Amino acid sequence: MTADEFTPAMRLAEAAIFAATQPVTARVLTNLLPEDADVDSVMAALTQAYETRGVNIVTVGGGWQFRTAPDLAPALRKVVELPRRLPRVAMESLAIIAYHQPVTRTEIEEIRGAALSQNTLDLLLENGLVTPKGRKETPGRPTLWGTTPAFLAQFGLNDLRELPKREDLLIDPAGPALAVRPPQAQPPAGPGSEALAPPAAEEGKPG
Repeated sequence: MTADEFTPAMRLAEAAIFAATQPVTARVLTNLLPEDADVDSVMAALTQAYETRGVNIVTVGGGWQFRTAPDLAPALRKVVELPRRLPRVAMESLAIIAYHQPVTRTEIEEIRGAALSQNTLDLLLENGLVTPKGRKETPGRPTLWGTTPAFLAQFGLNDLRELPKREDLLIDPAGPALAVRPPQAQPPAGPGSEALAPPAAEEGKPG
């Protein structure tokens, strides 16, 4: 399909996804496209049109986003500066939150077997990877923490059900953090997007 064959609805959806900093959801497209446009059909055609291009349209984080074509990622790593990795303690804490959410700070510390510093929590918040999810109905009503849509996009996931099972994880020789398949085989989109897994101490607990 050539650019001339794009329908007005496809061009509008393409522009929206290109301009957005986060995955564009079906709800956004429904409000944006003409009333007679079927979002699923438009996106199916647009996704197919980009299959052989340098960038692809993928479903991630509950919406659609442009991602580097997987086969081009190795070449791009030569010229694209990769973002700084999250510290190991932040990755471990993020993994616990992802697999056990909603979870309190005390519960995170109990699972890790170590204190969670405010600096680590602030770092996850600053990167938009975690967010408060209400309060637990226990004495003191501690804050419950969970992941964000940005977390899903960062790790190339469409929803939390796509978190890797333990049998699909690869052990990272550097430590207990476990590597996840790279999202769409593209260069990491942000800090820490190269690895995520539940802590080794929780191997016997269902994910």
